[in-house]
Amino acid sequence: MDGLMGVVDTAVTSPWFYLALFAVAFLDGFFPVVPSESMVITAGVYAASGRPELVPVVSLAAAGAFLGDHVSYLVGRRAGGRLVRGARPGTRRHAAFGWARRTMDERGGLILVVARYVPGGRTAVTLTMGAVGYRLRSFSLFAAVAAVSWALYGALLGYVGGVAFEDDPLKGVAVGLGLALGVTGAVEAVRFARRRRRGARDREGSLEGAGAVRPGQGPGERRPAARVGPMPGE
Repeated sequence: MDGLMGVVDTAVTSPWFYLALFAVAFLDGFFPVVPSESMVITAGVYAASGRPELVPVVSLAAAGAFLGDHVSYLVGRRAGGRLVRGARPGTRRHAAFGWARRTMDERGGLILVVARYVPGGRTAVTLTMGAVGYRLRSFSLFAAVAAVSWALYGALLGYVGGVAFEDDPLKGVAVGLGLALGVTGAVEAVRFARRRRRGARDREGSLEGAGAVRPGQGPGERRPAARVGPMPGE
């Protein structure tokens, strides 16, 4: 354990650490297997003792995340744009892209900010926003909000752990990661609950529509259920 901590101490206090932090946050924007959040939290833990410094940690992590999100957006715009244009009207693919475009137009900014805290979710969202032609200016604005808030969140979680366990950075890292997992779990629980409520409302609406009586119909006659268009994933 002492050997591991020695390696971590050497890496985190190296002048090259800032560059490595920027690079990892950048890569994580379009290659989500890179553990950027863990690195930011670890940097925050050690920042409590003065090295590395907290402000450069937040700034470089946010800058890397911001630029990485734009790479993912541009990939989606180039590759996904061709798929959107090639989708024939009336097909399920065309309906799915139409649904995605409407969703992003209505609340794309909020989705982008929230997705930054969902492992893997940020890349799927940024690719989709590029593919459906979400405006670059709006994307950049919300990507900046997402990147700065995410970098502050990770670094400050680590900083709290570092202050609490100043003499044992490993425990500080564990506390920071535990808090991050708790926040992620809470976000996922809220998303799951909202999906369930939305699904229940949709089913109730379908049943009400199927049971409505047209003028001239008898009370025992039911109108045929309206045909529901295809949704993404069907």
